[in-house]
Amino acid sequence: MRYSLSPSIYRRILKFQRDELTSSILYTYIAGRQRNEENRNALLEIAEAELRHCATWKRYTGREVMPDRVKILFFKILHVLLGDTFTIKFFEQAEDYGARELREIEEEIPEARAIIEDEDEHEKRLMAMVDEERLHYIGSMVLGLNDALVELTGTIAGLTFALMNTRLVALSGIITGVSATLSMAASNYLAERADGNAKALKSSFYTGMAYLVTVALMVLPYLLLPNTLYLAAFGVMLTVVVLIIAVFNYYVSVVQSIPFWPRFAEMGTISLSVAAISFVIGLLAKRLLGIEI
Repeated sequence: MRYSLSPSIYRRILKFQRDELTSSILYTYIAGRQRNEENRNALLEIAEAELRHCATWKRYTGREVMPDRVKILFFKILHVLLGDTFTIKFFEQAEDYGARELREIEEEIPEARAIIEDEDEHEKRLMAMVDEERLHYIGSMVLGLNDALVELTGTIAGLTFALMNTRLVALSGIITGVSATLSMAASNYLAERADGNAKALKSSFYTGMAYLVTVALMVLPYLLLPNTLYLAAFGVMLTVVVLIIAVFNYYVSVVQSIPFWPRFAEMGTISLSVAAISFVIGLLAKRLLGIEI
């Protein structure tokens, strides 16, 4: 049976049909990567429900649709890099927009109400299900990342204008960064052990890795650019710092369902303020000590 629909409603329903098919494929993919049988079965049930929604919309459009292959590839990569929780919550945020669109056509398409209720139920089940090990160590990652940003941004800023040579700054940054990584990981381990944490070693690993990755990204511009382009390297490094802060805080805001901008502004302000202070100290130290390199 072909329903009489306005062109705008028809286009919307066609989009819903494609989105439901895409969602079904994605949830099936994530289910296949689950070790927990209960989680896997829940995801497969949701995938089947999405497929039923697709069949509902097909009755209105009378057409077969293809899934969004680009979206599927994007979310598969996201899942490999950032895990279940971020991928599912990020995907659900996109579906929230679809739910708002569904409410707009509720009067014309009565079945939209049942689909909205289904989607709400899916979201509750997913939010109750997702519990990744790495999320238990968000605090450890914040410690390593924030400490690296504050310490290294200041150190590299000071060294940049004191040494005026990208290779010397990179060498100093690597030595300082690796030493600080080991120190930070060891300190975190001892602190967690003192608090009776049975997983102190794993906590220190997450802290150390967050610190080390941050150091590597911040030093990279000084390794890639010629010796004389220390100002350009400094500019790129500051851009990298802002991007690291933005990406990490967006990740945390999604997985913990908290506002992004306040956390981003706070961490960005602290890191860049330290860089500015260290920049001034570097210039003053060079002038007062009369050092020329």
